[in-house]
Amino acid sequence: MHKKNFTASDFGPDFKWGVGMAAPQNEGAAFEDGKGLSVWDVFARKRNVIKGGARPTHAADFYHRYKDDILLAKALGFKVFRFSIAWSRVIPEGVGKVNKLGIAFYHNVIDECIANGLEPVVTIYHWDLPHALELQGGWTSRDIIKWFSKYVTLLTEHYGKKVKQWIVMNEPFAFTALGYMIGMHAPGKMGTTNAFPAIFNAAYCTAEGGRIIREHCTDAVIGTSFSISEAKPFTNSDKDIAAANRADALLNRLFIEPSLGLGFPQMDQFDFLDKLHIATTAWRFIDKLKFDFDYIGLQNYFSVTVKHNPIIPFVAASEVSAKSRKKPHTAIGWEIDPVSFYNMLHRFGSYDGVKQIIVTEGGACFKDHLHAGVVNDTERIDYFRSYLSAVLKAKQEGVPIGGYYAWTLTDNFEWAYGYSTRFGLVHTDFDTQLRTVKNSGYWFRDFLNGKAV
Repeated sequence: MHKKNFTASDFGPDFKWGVGMAAPQNEGAAFEDGKGLSVWDVFARKRNVIKGGARPTHAADFYHRYKDDILLAKALGFKVFRFSIAWSRVIPEGVGKVNKLGIAFYHNVIDECIANGLEPVVTIYHWDLPHALELQGGWTSRDIIKWFSKYVTLLTEHYGKKVKQWIVMNEPFAFTALGYMIGMHAPGKMGTTNAFPAIFNAAYCTAEGGRIIREHCTDAVIGTSFSISEAKPFTNSDKDIAAANRADALLNRLFIEPSLGLGFPQMDQFDFLDKLHIATTAWRFIDKLKFDFDYIGLQNYFSVTVKHNPIIPFVAASEVSAKSRKKPHTAIGWEIDPVSFYNMLHRFGSYDGVKQIIVTEGGACFKDHLHAGVVNDTERIDYFRSYLSAVLKAKQEGVPIGGYYAWTLTDNFEWAYGYSTRFGLVHTDFDTQLRTVKNSGYWFRDFLNGKAV
């Protein structure tokens, strides 16, 4: 896959180069200036759910350091700054009274981006539901559609004249599966009785959010982001192939297809999908689950190789790890597979109704070490070089790819991994909040300034 001697200009003059972050992972200031509790603030209090007992209380302190971090993004050569709005910072209880200080904070972030020549891209929902709404059922409650609609309307009213590009929802499969089916993420619920309504409501809100933005911001560029992972069978046996197809339906098809008007996927001999349709009466709402997005965001962190495993609930499949197959992988075991990424770009680009693709997150974690003010993260540089080569090849072959946003600017709170897992182009000392640009950050700067890689 590696293509030698390509430059940023090879992607074209209109290609958007950005860097991203998320409020619950970066902001900190969890209890300052009127912010309400999020599900992650509460979930992190439980024992043995987050590595090292970490909490997002301080995170990377973006709330107090946003000016410096935006300057860093500019200095590294990026032209787009993606960030999310914390629902509980602008509406502490999720509905009702609006927090003026929270509203003002995001005005300041947006203004700072614009002043530094960065296009602000706002993610409306990045997993941090207000805890007050979770107490009322959260994503399992049909009322979430009403709550979310009011939230999106508020954001368009306040920021619609300044923000052109929006991302409605970040990785709905991830937060519904991990938070409402498996229980590994906030709010820690489990089982299909929670997962089915959460999946339906997330799909509905994704489309409804798009409709609200379109109504209030007629010139907006509206997208939403999906996590994608090519699912490959461990062997050529019929059972392993069927297991891979089931995994694919959940990992890759579950949310994109409703948004395109195709409804939730259906498969023979996959009870999970059958029961999802029955439990949610999804066929009645096909039109409501559809929205004509200007682009879709794709976020590919790994491929998965799966085998048939009848004891695994729902999917009857289990992953065969990259390590056990002696394949390249990141510090947390995610397979490094740029060819798979290339394949998925082609696949999603072939969907009728997909106008444009933006890689709204791309990055990897490795065991970074700060020595004498230097982080020599050569593995991350190699990762970006190979994955950007895949993007370029797919784009040159006609896949409508319009941008790539590196994940992430600074090391941050990485969900269940706490502060032990680092994805940043900039190293964060979480004791002092000192920032140190990693060699991968300098590599990106040079690449965006015209250096061939």
